[in-house]
Amino acid sequence: MNTLVVKLGGHALDRLDVDAPVLNDFASDLGRLRADGIHVVVVHGGGPQIAALLDRLGLASTFVDGLRVTDGVTMDAVAMALSMVNLQIVATLNARGIAAVGLSGADAGLLHATPLGETWGRAASAPRIDVAILASLLREGFTPVVSSVGVDADGGLVNCNADTMAGALAGALATELILLSDVDQVRADPDVAESVLSSMTRDQVVELLASGAARDGMRPKLTAALDALDGGASRVRLANGRRSHALSQLLTGALASTEVTA
Repeated sequence: MNTLVVKLGGHALDRLDVDAPVLNDFASDLGRLRADGIHVVVVHGGGPQIAALLDRLGLASTFVDGLRVTDGVTMDAVAMALSMVNLQIVATLNARGIAAVGLSGADAGLLHATPLGETWGRAASAPRIDVAILASLLREGFTPVVSSVGVDADGGLVNCNADTMAGALAGALATELILLSDVDQVRADPDVAESVLSSMTRDQVVELLASGAARDGMRPKLTAALDALDGGASRVRLANGRRSHALSQLLTGALASTEVTA
């Protein structure tokens, strides 16, 4: 089965209503891919929605090394916000003819991880993936839409960064990973717009992470790229999901992107 893992996040998800241009373009692109025999597992973030809910609750959004600090109350807010994001994406895709099914990492043991504790609380990394439920849904012709809330060994909820989860899924499925956010391309120097990179090797990614040139939300994206490649993914591409028909444009080479290869 020809499969892609596509992570949709960042401000590409600012609008989630049924008329949102990004989601309508995305649904159209998924339909074209399905007609070509390509199946997609969608992983989504929800940073803006989590931040908005925390703000309404009078709580701060705090990040360290690009990961959200997640105490118990924040974990509850993350789970609520991502559940709503998941429902809205699934509803829009189904309204546009894509047979989508919403999941979290807690479903059918899809994502297990150990909380990082101390600084990060219930935030987690190094997810352990069981793709059985995804394989079943794909065989039946459904498009899985997955949020990155998972569970620890005791069944407690954990907040896994969506990029991290997408990287682990792509590795487990041994397929290509596409990270669509609100950034056109990776920059060698984040402060210099002209330093964009159209391609990177694994060693270059490691260097950017080690030097600190990969900052904030770019850190988990590039770490996810490494995880995907190390796990068996064929390649990783990063692009701006806010562009018109970003997914199909990327796959035809018409959209600026950064490709990461081993």
